[in-house]
Amino acid sequence: MDLRHLSLRLLQVYIEVVRRQNISAAARHLYLTQPTVSLQLKKLAELVGEPLLETSPGGLRPTQVGQELYRAAVDVMTRLEDFNGMLAKVQEGESGHINIGLVTTAKYVVPRILGAFYRRFPGVRVTLNIGNRAHVLNRFEHLEDDLYLFSHPPRGETVQSARIIRNPLQLIAPRDHWAAGQSELKFEQLSRERFLIREPGSATRLMFESWLSGQGMELGDCMQIESNEAIRLGVASGLGLSVISAHTLEEGRERPAILDVKGFPLESNWYLVSRKDRRMPYAARQLVHFMAEHLQQCIEAEWVAGDIAKLPANLGLVD
Repeated sequence: MDLRHLSLRLLQVYIEVVRRQNISAAARHLYLTQPTVSLQLKKLAELVGEPLLETSPGGLRPTQVGQELYRAAVDVMTRLEDFNGMLAKVQEGESGHINIGLVTTAKYVVPRILGAFYRRFPGVRVTLNIGNRAHVLNRFEHLEDDLYLFSHPPRGETVQSARIIRNPLQLIAPRDHWAAGQSELKFEQLSRERFLIREPGSATRLMFESWLSGQGMELGDCMQIESNEAIRLGVASGLGLSVISAHTLEEGRERPAILDVKGFPLESNWYLVSRKDRRMPYAARQLVHFMAEHLQQCIEAEWVAGDIAKLPANLGLVD
């Protein structure tokens, strides 16, 4: 491949097409016409000398050569963004941009951390991409963010993760429910109740269903709701019971009862995750070090993982 004819614009177009799996969607995002994008893809394939994309039921996907080019292109663009951030740091002070993918329940805690971080590094911009575990996992697989927050981190050779915050899952009920205030209940006593549960792909639902399976039990009456706030309000209003993050319960005016049931709360944690095969930008590194040093000042100390000081090393950041 003759690198003299390879432009950053070609790489930007290719990255967007791979991520969106659709030429038209990529063209809209880049404010280009579809023929222009198609022409640039053709030019790039001719430069490489191999097919880069193939059609699948879900849209366009990279070939083996195309996948390696995608990784290289993402690395090039990340390094250039990092350089731009470093240049701005020299000229104007700390700056840069961080993309963070986080599961829905973490949105109650992360802003408190970022608020303190912003006061220390006002030049750093942050984009939060929020969704259930399946959504964030898809972003992870496509190298779309610099850092990720999971309660169930993915596995594999490319994964670097570290536990940072406790996230216990509480069993809640309306305040006037017969079980409210009772001690040492068994879950069997509640199994015929209606439960409000998150959608498939939610880590909270995944953990609850895993626990039920381990107990040899299943729910009879379920109502699916794709919002923690709606679940909290629904429980408080008498729609049913639910298993929900303790952090979610601290938000809002509704105060459902937390039941004393054997096996609860379910112990869960949030993990900060990065990819070994994607270089972490300077600003994201700064955030990792900030969390290791100041997380206990951002949130209640009881929620912070005991080994938080090892966070940079666990994510492969060695000074």
